[in-house]
Amino acid sequence: MADFFTLKSFQFNIQQALKKRGLDEKGKVQQYIDSKVLEYCEPKVPKDTGALIASGKIHTQIGSGEVKYRTVYARRWYYMPAKFQQAPERGNYWFERMKQQHRKHILDGAEKIANNIAGD
Repeated sequence: MADFFTLKSFQFNIQQALKKRGLDEKGKVQQYIDSKVLEYCEPKVPKDTGALIASGKIHTQIGSGEVKYRTVYARRWYYMPAKFQQAPERGNYWFERMKQQHRKHILDGAEKIANNIAGD
């Protein structure tokens, strides 16, 4: 004979659960991810005057989940190959290259933040 039970009611607030772990919109986890993306991308972004790097910091709203580089030449530098003999790490597809190198660090940090917040 099998034991069984009937669950009559279960209340779960998904927004509250996400917020408890810092996973809500503009929460601590997204803020961490956005700031780390900017930090880890910086040495990979093409640099002449530094305006392209600065535009990422100016136009990105930390916690939004979108890192934005806005200059008249940002798209060209992102997609068009270039040779940077003085700084070979800098060049096109900086976000993709940054993800290959730092993805695990960012995800581990985000997980740590979510777990620490939930433990409070």
